[in-house]
Amino acid sequence: MPTVRLTKRTIESIPLTASGQTLYRDTELPGFGLRVGTRAKTFIAEGQLRRRTARVTIGRYPIISVEEARRRTLDALANMGRGVTPAQAKKSSEVRDITLAKAFETFFEAKTNLSPVSVDNYERTPRLYLAAWRRRPLREITRDMVLAQHRKISREHGAFSANAAMRHLRSVYNFIASLHEDLPPNPVQVLSRTRSWSPERRRRTMVAAHQLPAWWEAVQTETDDARDFLTIALFTGMRRNEIASLRWEDVDLIGQTLHLPRTKNGDPLILPLSGYLAGVIAARRERVGQSEWVFPGNGTTGHLVETKSFVARVVKAAGVPFSLHDMRRTFITIAESLDIPAYALKRLLNHRADGDVTGGYIVMSVDRLRGPVERAAERILEMASATAK
Repeated sequence: MPTVRLTKRTIESIPLTASGQTLYRDTELPGFGLRVGTRAKTFIAEGQLRRRTARVTIGRYPIISVEEARRRTLDALANMGRGVTPAQAKKSSEVRDITLAKAFETFFEAKTNLSPVSVDNYERTPRLYLAAWRRRPLREITRDMVLAQHRKISREHGAFSANAAMRHLRSVYNFIASLHEDLPPNPVQVLSRTRSWSPERRRRTMVAAHQLPAWWEAVQTETDDARDFLTIALFTGMRRNEIASLRWEDVDLIGQTLHLPRTKNGDPLILPLSGYLAGVIAARRERVGQSEWVFPGNGTTGHLVETKSFVARVVKAAGVPFSLHDMRRTFITIAESLDIPAYALKRLLNHRADGDVTGGYIVMSVDRLRGPVERAAERILEMASATAK
């Protein structure tokens, strides 16, 4: 086999073969070579892999330069010396190229059963809280970086946001690590080992009984969209996204039910409508017309998304600070005060009873829930008008 100093000039002067292949070895770098055939000239690396001679294709000339081929050959020979096969080296290279943004994309592609709410929550992490890391390779995220970023998010956005962002990163990292064994240990583990998770204090806020009349009066002066949205929130305890993404095909005004095909925990839910709320939604159906959405919007989703403005208006008009999630707590607190069975309350909020053996045997039908829903609606209307007279 010919031995030459492989340079651009030398390679250009070597003719293609009439048939078969000829291997040229470099005089300066042992293991670096050029395979010349009838149509192409290809760089190769040749060395000992687990006591056997192995040959790895580096790339075709002139697609890669001689200098780049030498660099890749050194990497390939180093891998052979460590007993790393070309397939393993390629997989390791793929791991090096996985950025944070790509990791989240891969996670979403595989987790097709995630609810829209979960997807939205996960997407916020790389977009808002870890935006500076989007192009950073996943393997370069260190424990010190996690600790510092967690403190930063806690300081700027609060404990819940900081913990949620790192839980999302932990889940995505673990998923990618299950596909690529060469990924370093999950750096988010440092938060548990150093006990650095931010303490979370569950919010206990709601619209209290003495505040409900003023709140109700302010809601009745709002726009149709705001009034109906807040009314549904109060009378059902549904989450903001569940109400915003309601389609008319999921509303049965004859049977007086709402069907939520996808919820936060992934379980579908059918809720009975109280007579009062069924009337509110029926009137809305006449106003909305042909839209597929109960709350149509002008954005890319097609439905209403922005709710902060009308919430702020009601807060100002009523003098009652609240969030949309407070309506969920308000509804269930009023329902619980009526001594409605705990299993019915859980079903109304779509909370699973997996940890309760007895609860796992109970089938809570729509008809079984209709009585509690009517009682809760009557109590809400009674409380809303109690002091307002």
